[in-house]
Amino acid sequence: MQYVRQIQGFFAGYDWMLTIVLFILSLFGLAAIYSVDLSRGTELLYFPTQAVAIGIGFIFFLVSSHIHKVRYESASRIIYIVGLLLLTLVLFFGVTIRGTTGWFRFFGFSFQPAEFAKASLILMLGWWISRQGRRFDAWEFVVSSGLATGLYVGLILLQPDLGSSLVLVGIWFGLVLMAGTKKRYIVMTVLAAVVIAVVGWFFLFEQYQKERVLTFLNPELDPLGSGYNVTQSIIAIGSGQFFGRGLGFGSQSQLHFLPEAQTDFIVSVIGEELGFVGLFSLLVLYLILLLRLLRLAKMAKDDFSAYTIMGVLLFLFVQIMVNIGGATGVLPVTGVPLPFVSYGGSSLIMGYSVLGMVQSLGRSSHKR
Repeated sequence: MQYVRQIQGFFAGYDWMLTIVLFILSLFGLAAIYSVDLSRGTELLYFPTQAVAIGIGFIFFLVSSHIHKVRYESASRIIYIVGLLLLTLVLFFGVTIRGTTGWFRFFGFSFQPAEFAKASLILMLGWWISRQGRRFDAWEFVVSSGLATGLYVGLILLQPDLGSSLVLVGIWFGLVLMAGTKKRYIVMTVLAAVVIAVVGWFFLFEQYQKERVLTFLNPELDPLGSGYNVTQSIIAIGSGQFFGRGLGFGSQSQLHFLPEAQTDFIVSVIGEELGFVGLFSLLVLYLILLLRLLRLAKMAKDDFSAYTIMGVLLFLFVQIMVNIGGATGVLPVTGVPLPFVSYGGSSLIMGYSVLGMVQSLGRSSHKR
């Protein structure tokens, strides 16, 4: 009986709906990745690695859910600086994959600092907003928080990684809007972003990134090159119809018409093999997850907890929209993973970590 009470105390205050949805999404991803592996022969390549990443992520989830809110708040600036160091070091000592120098590799394991940067920026902005004394209408707040975000964005663009940069900008812009910043500052910020985008187009973006944007605007420009992936993705989703072809029976994914099916186009695999039912279920799970985060943010008793949880919500929302938008041809393909579903240890573990942090912040509010 004593052990039962200890276990109950350990998990006291958990948002169980959020936790259950998290694991169901991970199972969705495992099933799709297993299907992709089947198309590559008898030896499973991605599935075991993803399963191990889920196990490690679960440990990070438990640990981060039991770190007190005060520790997150006090360590936010140090964590931000660590993020800056990692993003700088990876430019000199990182491994280049598909044209992006964005990974450290140790003993066969890869780590992507850009994923750490997303979590550390959320913490930093949560702390910074909580220190403003509700003076969010001050221009200094917009400039200082924008510079903190811009340092990360600039370093990530040097890799270059356009997708992660867009996610960081989305987190910052969303939080600035939610904080109630004056409209004229928002307009000035948007104009500055346009100028930066133009400069980036001519001086920072790689040719393949420009091709992705141009192909998005007009897929017929290069139907066998840059436009090929999106075209095959749309065909895969459409061919799944209502119930799908069944796991392991999708022609587009199994016959390798879908490049990077385990990451960029994982939603296309789900659409083809599980059909409308599978995609609808996936979207419902994401909706529940986002609504639970919104509920926890509203229940928060302090600004740091509320804005940090909203930062996590924005982080997940932007990645969901960018990934699914790229797979369906609504947005350019930028390589942003689908949270908890796409293959990738760094993304998965950091996703588990930030949701563990959300559990901690929610439990702190619950105990008051």
